[in-house]
Amino acid sequence: MNQIINRMQDTTPKFFKILRNIGVSLAAVSAAVFATPAHLPNIVIDIAGYLAVAGSVMGAVSQTAVLNEDE
Repeated sequence: MNQIINRMQDTTPKFFKILRNIGVSLAAVSAAVFATPAHLPNIVIDIAGYLAVAGSVMGAVSQTAVLNEDE
């Protein structure tokens, strides 16, 4: 368990930082759609759900990428 925590706290490469930010943005957009008090079509709600999953996975995977300066 400590290896996972240490890996997530290591330096992340620039490309994966950009991907992480995109993932967080997707998750935020989906949260805004879910929080909207207006009645939205079911397809919009479904797409927001997919964006939430994709954004969460993208953010988590991007955070675990580690910059290895030894190579």
